Amino acid sequence: MSNNMKVNLRVWRQKNTSDSGHFEEYTVETNPDMSFLEMFDVLNENLITDGKEPVAFDHDCREGICGMCSMVINGRPHGPKGGITTCQLHMRSFSDGDTIVVEPWRANSFPVIKDLSVNRSAFDRIIASGGFVSVNTGNAVDANSILIPKETADEAFEAATCIGCGACVSACKNASAMLFVGAKVTQLSMLPQGQAERHHRVVAMVNQMDAEGFGACTNTGACAAECPKEIPLSVIATMNREYIKAKLQGY
Repeated sequence: MSNNMKVNLRVWRQKNTSDSGHFEEYTVETNPDMSFLEMFDVLNENLITDGKEPVAFDHDCREGICGMCSMVINGRPHGPKGGITTCQLHMRSFSDGDTIVVEPWRANSFPVIKDLSVNRSAFDRIIASGGFVSVNTGNAVDANSILIPKETADEAFEAATCIGCGACVSACKNASAMLFVGAKVTQLSMLPQGQAERHHRVVAMVNQMDAEGFGACTNTGACAAECPKEIPLSVIATMNREYIKAKLQGY
């Protein structure tokens, strides 16, 4: 007896950034143990076999690490499960005969390239503005040569787990990137290696975030609720404190 299931898809199709876009409907026979992206692979195989244009979507590692698999599934970034990316979502999360609506990230700062693929180079420019350590660290040293309290290391590591997928932007009604920027600022501001450029970094990254057209924080917490790495809202408070301190220092 087959375990296969059929789902009805309403998928956003858009030829390019200037196209207005529209939904198209498909029916796909899949297996409950397939990932959501594997189900899309089946859809695209069917479309190619029928001589039609496959659906463009982003993917890379398919292990929940790269952050590429940006899909809004039934109104939620990365789908109905918490703490996972789209590639970690399995079809057993849905029922036979379900209708699933799939859209790209919706934000002016993330223009659609094609179908479900969006341009997230705004995040790259924010990182390039200050999300790095430029001091000469020399050769690799013993891990214990720079003593860092465990609580500090844990908090920095928690912030560093951000994969820059953009789910926070997609979930926010203002398309704010403050959870993303807050995570990067928090990570580096807490470690000794990040102190040399601490004040310059936060001002540069916040200014670049504003220049990219991201909105202000709504304080609703939708970003943290939909974050696949469960980055806490506290990183936004940390970023705000770091920014105020930097401005008071004249940066």
